Amino acid sequence: MCPCCNCCITVPQDQYIAVENFGKFNKTLPPGLQFAGFDICGVCIGFRAISARVDQTFVTVTTKTKDNVFVAAQVAVQHRVKEKSVELALYQLSDVQGQIDSYVSDVVRSHVPVMTLDEAFEKKDDISDAVQKKLTAEMESYGLEIRKALVTEVNPDASVVASMNEINKQKRLRDAALMAAEAEKIKHVKAAEAAADAAQLQGEGIARQRRAIIDGLRDSITHGTGESLSTSQISELLLITQYFETLRDVAANNKSSTVFLNHSAGSVADIASQIRNGVLQAGPAQQSM
Repeated sequence: MCPCCNCCITVPQDQYIAVENFGKFNKTLPPGLQFAGFDICGVCIGFRAISARVDQTFVTVTTKTKDNVFVAAQVAVQHRVKEKSVELALYQLSDVQGQIDSYVSDVVRSHVPVMTLDEAFEKKDDISDAVQKKLTAEMESYGLEIRKALVTEVNPDASVVASMNEINKQKRLRDAALMAAEAEKIKHVKAAEAAADAAQLQGEGIARQRRAIIDGLRDSITHGTGESLSTSQISELLLITQYFETLRDVAANNKSSTVFLNHSAGSVADIASQIRNGVLQAGPAQQSM
């Protein structure tokens, strides 16, 4: 053994080196080639190293939610040793992992049981903030700096996940059925509206057609005579026109059955008189009521 063999030491950039004189902490050496002090045969000076990097610790906590669902929450804690608190980190805390695990479990088991399963998913940031606040206050006395605490996963039981997926599936199927029924309803309503509009337009067209026919017949009959037709005469002209239109339609339809009609001008006059008498009889009946 050579005297003064531990006088100089090379300190890595990612480590803190603590110098001990006869087992007692003396100082901390910065990175690079450093002079530790005079030593005799390597028995006076000792060294302890601790990482200066940010370390990450994973903690898994199993707890129960407010709606009686057991979940496993995984929390990632990022921490590092403070440069000015190397002595505390080396000599005060023996199990960093165990200490962090205890504090994280305490915070998670005090927050998750007052939340439902949906709230536990929605409020992961609140749980993370509570864990970080607790660890920052408690681990500072041990020379550790808590950089971040993150709730990375909230995993319920597999059967619960399957049930939630089934509920979501049935809800979406119900919404799809409602939307399909609503679309079918709109289709029928629009078809009915289109049919009504078509019937209305058809009626207006027929009315204009008949009005034009009546005007044409009246003009052709009274042209050059100076006479005017009465309402009854106009009605008879309209009935005669419709009568011949009916005959034309029956003849044009190749699928029509055999139709027997009293085909004479007198029969048309009889029909006109019957309609006129019915209208006249209905008028006094309504007035008496």
